[in-house]
Amino acid sequence: MIKLLRVDHRLLHGQVAFSWTSHLSADCILIANDDVVKNELRKMTIKLAKPSGVKLVIKNIDDSIKAINSGVTDKYKLFIVVESIEDAYKLVSNCKSITKVNLGGTKSTSNTRNISKSINVTEDEINLINEMNINGIDVAIQMVPSDREIKAVSVI
Repeated sequence: MIKLLRVDHRLLHGQVAFSWTSHLSADCILIANDDVVKNELRKMTIKLAKPSGVKLVIKNIDDSIKAINSGVTDKYKLFIVVESIEDAYKLVSNCKSITKVNLGGTKSTSNTRNISKSINVTEDEINLINEMNINGIDVAIQMVPSDREIKAVSVI
């Protein structure tokens, strides 16, 4: 069962590893990212942040979609973490079992605008958020479980 899909440019770190995993009672974390699969340094860093007693799986986006749709992940309380809104969009577009996206942190760049304390989006990302919303996907901003959830469409 998918507990949550979170967008966080830092992927797995203390806040995600402990606050969210504990809050969700997740027993498996799926890092869905095309770069981490090939980048041994990033992979090692993520493995160091994994909470004990929780399974960690690192797959590229396409393999993540296949795994979710095959049913192999159904036995887990699955917490999925992606690096970008675009990756979240790819997952929700191809996995009907994902109905909610948590926006936790996106990088600030010269072509983004800030819509909350830790969320910076491009015009293309705004379009993806709006499209997910239109398709019935709940997209909300929430850094930590104790924060109030803010619907993304209300601030864009």
